[in-house]
Amino acid sequence: LNNDQKTIEVRNKRYKTIQEAKRICLNVFLNSYEIQLQEYHQQYENEFLQLESHLLNNININGSCVYQQIQQHMNYQTNKLKRQVSMKIRSLRGILIKNRRRSSSAKNTIGVWPEPYIDLLTNVFNRYEWNYLSFGPSCIRINQSAIRPRHQQEIAIQKDHKSIYDKVGHHLNEHYFVPMTATILKQYSNQLLHDLNRSYFSPLSYHDQTLALKQAKKVVSIQRKIKKHHLILRVTDKGYNFYIGTEKEFDKKAQNFFHDTNAFIELKENPFNKIQDNVIHLLNQIRVKNFIFQWQCNKMMPNRIKCQLAHLYFNPKTHKDGIPVRPIENTIHAPTTNISNYLDEIIRPIFDKECQNTTIIDGSSLIQALHQYMRKGLFKSTTLFCTFDIRNLYTMLPQEEALNILIEFLNIHGYTKVKGIPLETIRLLASIVLKENVFVYGKKIYQQVLGGAMGSSFTLTLANIFMWKWQKELVRRQDITCEYYGRYIDDVFMTWNKSENELKKVLENANNWHPNIKLEYKIGKSLPFLDILLTNINGTLSTSVYHKPAAEPYV
Repeated sequence: LNNDQKTIEVRNKRYKTIQEAKRICLNVFLNSYEIQLQEYHQQYENEFLQLESHLLNNININGSCVYQQIQQHMNYQTNKLKRQVSMKIRSLRGILIKNRRRSSSAKNTIGVWPEPYIDLLTNVFNRYEWNYLSFGPSCIRINQSAIRPRHQQEIAIQKDHKSIYDKVGHHLNEHYFVPMTATILKQYSNQLLHDLNRSYFSPLSYHDQTLALKQAKKVVSIQRKIKKHHLILRVTDKGYNFYIGTEKEFDKKAQNFFHDTNAFIELKENPFNKIQDNVIHLLNQIRVKNFIFQWQCNKMMPNRIKCQLAHLYFNPKTHKDGIPVRPIENTIHAPTTNISNYLDEIIRPIFDKECQNTTIIDGSSLIQALHQYMRKGLFKSTTLFCTFDIRNLYTMLPQEEALNILIEFLNIHGYTKVKGIPLETIRLLASIVLKENVFVYGKKIYQQVLGGAMGSSFTLTLANIFMWKWQKELVRRQDITCEYYGRYIDDVFMTWNKSENELKKVLENANNWHPNIKLEYKIGKSLPFLDILLTNINGTLSTSVYHKPAAEPYV
């Protein structure tokens, strides 16, 4: 790293450490305050119960009537006090904000609110722009379309109407055999158009319109600065916030990824027409030979009008040293996308069914599996947890080997055909999805020669099936010792009741099973996995929500 990059990295680590510490302290304070409130509330309820008992047992007065009057008075006073407190809070908040804006030291204060990751020596954005960026990519803005010219809104309405109507119509036609010319669909189309017009053309309030205009100006100002300073704005990987860095440094990270994986080759000519012709020719050929039905052929056939090469972009992994990048392909209009989607649709349910015992769906399913493990009496005070993840799994899949394993998986589980399609045809279709993966990055065209597109639906299923083969030995060992093994795509969780050194030997050995599959592991009695933190406290399993350091606390 050069000195500037090292300075930026150290500064961001310091900032993040202080920010996380403050968030922890804030949570501790709020939790203790909430416990105190609960204690006061319980004390209040106890006093009221004693008062009610005393009044009802007093024969000299109408205890029930007196109690109701006291209760009404207390409710009135409580609500009155709440209103007064609410007004004071609003007033004090305004004073605090004004004082903070005037304070020079406040500008250098590290707060707890979410912010973008800035990979720059100096922040080029003003306070208003920075606060707007801090809302993150999930921010729901005031309806920007309402401040567009009417003809632009009408174009947007037509696009939305066509997209929604086509999806609903095709779904009803395919699954419920509703004709596309049915009267009910015509009525739905008219109602949908009416609702969209009402939604788009409903006037905004003066406040919302002013806010929308301000937001639009901020966006334009941010875009100008990004262009002027040659910056890049990306959504962070698993962080749900923005990354801001220079185009030059970000391109270096992308080139490092290309070099490290050696999974892509640059092409001199655009092969789009050839790829599209190959896909259409293959589908027509296997249809003529009756290996697929006509409706399957239609479903997998690319749309010549909308078809285009995939586009590659990278999401920065700000939670890792050096900020490596994760490649994502936008394959929505690629020639092989329809084949990929259909293969995923028919093969993924088979994988889910046959491999459910070793598949982790989410954090909740892992907790349930560990409770079963505990009911067998296997969870001890010495039980260790182990997690590991596979480095660049999607990119490092050897294509021919992955195709062989796909057919092996289907054969072993008793399939000679899937939805009427022979396995050899399945292989041909899967092969063209993998091998005709060509995309644009920058001003260059690349072909992927190793692995599959991260962004293509079938790649996930193929990666899962490849891991089914790779993990067999580990699963066998865990079964022999009655230990737990579960996998969520490229993340694995295991239990262990032997020595830590023995586990390390097993993992180091597993690291040599395949040249393309390299794992990074952690061992301990308290480890995070997905969104939960699991802890072994003297033979008792403790679970809590885990907040990833890279993830900002957006709601």
